[in-house]
Amino acid sequence: MSHSRRQTLKLRRVAIDTYRENVAFLHRECPLYRSEGFQALNKVEISAHNGGRRKVLAVLNVVDDAAIVNVDELGLSEQAFDQLGLGEGRPARLAHAEPPPSLDAVHRKIAGDRLALEDFRAIARDVVANRYAKTELAAFLVACAQAGLEREEVLHLTRAMVESGERLDWGEPLVADKHCIGGIPGNRTSMLVVPIVAAHGMLIPKTSSRAITSPAGTADTMEVLAKVDLSPKRLRTLVRRHRGCLAWGGTAKLAPMDDILIAVERPLSMDSPGQMVASILAKKLAAGSTHLLIDISVGPTAKVRRMNDALALRKLFEYVGDRLGLHVQVVLTDGTQPIGRGIGPVLEARDVMQVLRNEPDAPQDLRQKALRLAGRVLEFDPDVRGGDGFAVARDILDSGRALAKMEAIIRAQGARPEIPPPGRLRHKVPAPRAGVVTAIDNLQMARIARMAGAPMDKGAGVDLYKKVGDRVRKGEALYCIHADFPADFRFARQLMEKNMGYTIGSPAELEANTVTEWGA
Repeated sequence: MSHSRRQTLKLRRVAIDTYRENVAFLHRECPLYRSEGFQALNKVEISAHNGGRRKVLAVLNVVDDAAIVNVDELGLSEQAFDQLGLGEGRPARLAHAEPPPSLDAVHRKIAGDRLALEDFRAIARDVVANRYAKTELAAFLVACAQAGLEREEVLHLTRAMVESGERLDWGEPLVADKHCIGGIPGNRTSMLVVPIVAAHGMLIPKTSSRAITSPAGTADTMEVLAKVDLSPKRLRTLVRRHRGCLAWGGTAKLAPMDDILIAVERPLSMDSPGQMVASILAKKLAAGSTHLLIDISVGPTAKVRRMNDALALRKLFEYVGDRLGLHVQVVLTDGTQPIGRGIGPVLEARDVMQVLRNEPDAPQDLRQKALRLAGRVLEFDPDVRGGDGFAVARDILDSGRALAKMEAIIRAQGARPEIPPPGRLRHKVPAPRAGVVTAIDNLQMARIARMAGAPMDKGAGVDLYKKVGDRVRKGEALYCIHADFPADFRFARQLMEKNMGYTIGSPAELEANTVTEWGA
């Protein structure tokens, strides 16, 4: 802590959501602004005026408007104000904050050095204590992506992430989980696997992150149906009773370092392999999982585009999992096109419920993939013979037991009183010519859905009418863009006009592009 003189200011709550970054606001005419040498974007420490233990670190913003803060006030963003835990108008002290001690390790990583376990532990401590500004977090993430993380570093980062928060212990020898690495729009298999596995009686407490670069994550889609921000106590209670959940991992305080890093990764659209493996496995270990199924989709526009990369990623998952006592199985699946019809929270939730209800027009690709994955998870159970899992999963789904379990989980988490409709602004995209759909660009379809407002606007996204192999007439609708706001609607249409994301060709071209089932 700087030894510079501290002065007392009155606290003011500034109603700004700064999304996982503590921000303080100081008026330019405040005596401290010049006398103490504060500048915008300085890191500062705020504490109770009596020297109490309540302290928060924040990034300083300097303002000229007394409507935000007066010259004798110190404003705090909502998150920082809640963390400090003092009432509005209470006296507080402001001082320069020392740079985070672990910043030296970040600089060494930028230079290409290999970091040790204690380096990652120190970085995790400082990140969770909010000692890092977002620019410093971005520097750490970019350094890890550019210099790369060796497998021992991924192991160390995973361990440090797990240690950064609470760790659940279910007191059972088999706690299952399933995770897809992403990159395939509409791939909401977790929302089917969980009720199938839980209906079988296995414990599967599924905690998910929100979308980073995709139009929806499992937590974003489940939030259409039920609350996902559950306290650790409530999470334990409902999982004990229903054998499963579909919750957001953030409020459960599981590997909180990961949530802070994701808040920076999202606007940067970053998701490097080493960081991704550490993020996924840390969350699963913190959630108390003992057995984990990882789905890596491979395709020309998927997150993983080459089989060699998929195999290397599988080895990394299995290595880190084994060293940390987590049984990991990895399956490689076909990632050549979106799964299901909907891309975006509301549209994807619709697809999931259609499959659970066994509706005739439910998307069959989503159903089949979910059954395959659920079957593999069920085979973690010693009482289910290898190869029998698919049939067991299909029976649970066809009998309605999976639907009943999902409805029970939704009620327990807190069912939404009303499911929002798809975005009111709609544009159907016509086929430019007759032929066969030979390819769908996963990345472009995800971009269009995000540009339309997903996942922030739950009803925004893309509804697919045609999939690879379908015949189309010229002018026939390929998909529909949904948005809630005119600006988003316009941006999505402009992006679509540059690249519609579909390739229309001949049956011969389709045959040339066909990719056989990826082996497991």
